[in-house]
Amino acid sequence: MSATALAAPARRALPRPRGLVWTVLRLHRTALWIWTGFVVLTAGLLLWLYGPGAGATQEKLDTLGYSGVHEAAWSSGITSTYLSGTYNDLFYAPSSLLDLASFAVAVFAGGALIARELETGTAQLAWTQSVTPARWLAAKLAVPALIVTAGTSLLVVLYELLWSAHSNLLMAGIGPRALRFSLGPATVATPLLGLAVGAVAGLVLRRTLPALAVAGVAQLLVTTFRANSWPFQGHYQQPELSVRSRAITSTGAEIRDPGCYADRACLDRHDVVRFSREYLPSPDYWPRQLLETGVLLAATAVLVAVAFGVLKRRSAP
Repeated sequence: MSATALAAPARRALPRPRGLVWTVLRLHRTALWIWTGFVVLTAGLLLWLYGPGAGATQEKLDTLGYSGVHEAAWSSGITSTYLSGTYNDLFYAPSSLLDLASFAVAVFAGGALIARELETGTAQLAWTQSVTPARWLAAKLAVPALIVTAGTSLLVVLYELLWSAHSNLLMAGIGPRALRFSLGPATVATPLLGLAVGAVAGLVLRRTLPALAVAGVAQLLVTTFRANSWPFQGHYQQPELSVRSRAITSTGAEIRDPGCYADRACLDRHDVVRFSREYLPSPDYWPRQLLETGVLLAATAVLVAVAFGVLKRRSAP
């Protein structure tokens, strides 16, 4: 038997990205791991809110009712023991984390992704190695855009599932409407705008710290504008989401909410053992979401075109 026959079969290498895609992933692998950790931790929080957190909170609500939980928290001064200090606040936390992620994407794009390579000469060196400036910038934008879109889309889907299952556990007020109108396709489009903002800042300034600062401030202005301006979330100009609240008796029958959440005598008189709350669909949710998404994507496209225009002018012989 020949030595060739006895030789162990060669191991097949796993497929992996090549060319500029692989270069971008390798160069920014630390940022990739940070983003992955953010997505995993935020998804874990959403799953906890969906499961164990919702179960424990429902037990408190079944005993005290919605207003009872809130009033007991304030009267005792220990809000962390009750809904208003734990589950209700944590329900909003992933939305704040997604806003923070959009800011971080803009800062990363303006600093490490674009400006630092221009400042250190790494980009110019790549342009001499049969990589055109346009291809370089396309890879720099496309790879992070795909990764960011995948991560934010996953978190938005989990958030939508959480809202559908347990939004009834939220305390009524302006908060639920603000949260509802901050979730959707526009949530995925916002960090893409941050990526484009950072790219333009990095190409124009070509210095890491100034580009990082300008990109961060610009993205903060975008977030503020979204939260306070029509036709976006619009939760300051519009009433809260309509709520259907019903009381449940010991026999399982639904009756009109007597409105005596903290009055045990009233609850016993009506034989109320728990409550249900349902946020009704808002007719202006999808029109606003689609319009906001369109505006954000259009602004992103304009800024990407500006970025390529600046690069062409700056890299011309």
